[in-house]
Amino acid sequence: MVFFSVKPLFTVLVISLSLSLIVVLISIPSTPFSSNLSATTSSLHSEIWSVRRMFEWRPCKWWLEGHLTALPEETNGYIRVDCYGGLNQMRRDLCDGVGIARLLNATLVLPKFEVAAYWNESSGFADVFDVDYFIQHMKGFINVVKDLPAELVSKEPFHVDCSKRKGHFDYIESVLPSLLEHHYISFTPAMSQRRDRYPLYGKAALCQACYKALRLTRALEKKGSELLDAIPKPFMALHLRFEPDMVAYSQCQYSGLSTASMKAIEAAQGDRKPWTGEAALLWRNRGKCPLTPNETALVLRSLAIPRNTNIYLAAGDGLMEIEGFKSMYTNIYTKSVLLSGEDFTNMHGNTKAALDYYVSINSDSYVATYFGNMDKMVAAMRAYKGLYKTLFLNRRAFAEFTSQGLEGRELVKALWKSHTDDFVLGRGSALPDCFCEFKL
Repeated sequence: MVFFSVKPLFTVLVISLSLSLIVVLISIPSTPFSSNLSATTSSLHSEIWSVRRMFEWRPCKWWLEGHLTALPEETNGYIRVDCYGGLNQMRRDLCDGVGIARLLNATLVLPKFEVAAYWNESSGFADVFDVDYFIQHMKGFINVVKDLPAELVSKEPFHVDCSKRKGHFDYIESVLPSLLEHHYISFTPAMSQRRDRYPLYGKAALCQACYKALRLTRALEKKGSELLDAIPKPFMALHLRFEPDMVAYSQCQYSGLSTASMKAIEAAQGDRKPWTGEAALLWRNRGKCPLTPNETALVLRSLAIPRNTNIYLAAGDGLMEIEGFKSMYTNIYTKSVLLSGEDFTNMHGNTKAALDYYVSINSDSYVATYFGNMDKMVAAMRAYKGLYKTLFLNRRAFAEFTSQGLEGRELVKALWKSHTDDFVLGRGSALPDCFCEFKL
């Protein structure tokens, strides 16, 4: 892959360096770099998964016994949760909405998944999740209905706007009055809500919805199972984020990218320009910048992940700079290759995301380069299933080490220590809202 089309002499100079700070920051893979790193990691460590953990996360007892708190005989009304964005963002909104509905003693109507052209999406809740399974497994936690009573069936819900509230949002103060007045309302959960104020039965309903009651449709599970069977075992699922919109949104500067990648990022930036100068360095050192595929390969090798590892690439459309990663890790599998062309072409964004999710929660190990909605859901579901080979690559540590000038063996040691500390202590491996920490 060619990263510099204008300055070939500069490229040669950079590639001749081993693991200097410049190489890490501009993310240029090369054969000498790969071989040097392989030699360094193989002589220092065994694979990170061999490290003994001290803590793990398991479902909290109050969640598992949440159905023991009887539901009130009378409902305060009906709530529909309106969900926006990608699949895992909508799933997060739904989980929060279930907890809120229980808090307000409401009956839950099946959620509305908003059509979003940006996500190439037109599928609704019932197209992705098993409705009957959801209703059945929420019994005792909250009542869920497919249909409204006759007096409400012809009405549109009264919409309560939770988006413009400042500070911590209190649903009892702000939403319950509208529910009591109109009997049928809709809303999208506010980001600033305080789950710590929920009674345990409200939290339990949220957790039950998120990790127990949501199952993919049989058709999607069948497709996911076929995809899973097609991947050689054992394998690692890698959620790699380096799409143009992702990079543009991060406001991070990258040099050394291909001309095509730079043009794609610029097209996605709009008015959101990258930080420059000292501000750019401070932003990067706070861990705000997505790892490039080449930086990801460097970190994986520092963690002694073998180069012949089977890797399922859980990634969205438009992933950039992947060629450098594939030169280091060659056993790469994607849904676009494993599925038939017709199957893949006809899939919407939610379907693709659902398959990545299904494979990821069933993989032998899971590594994420970011900490987004999918990563949080996958990590928590893996903890629920008792799968603990889960790791989030530490962008902040990577940025700090490279800005300090660490290279070669010293960089590998530093990356190894920061990531093994995270793995040993179970950092980020589950959502504290629903899982409790257990010392091993």
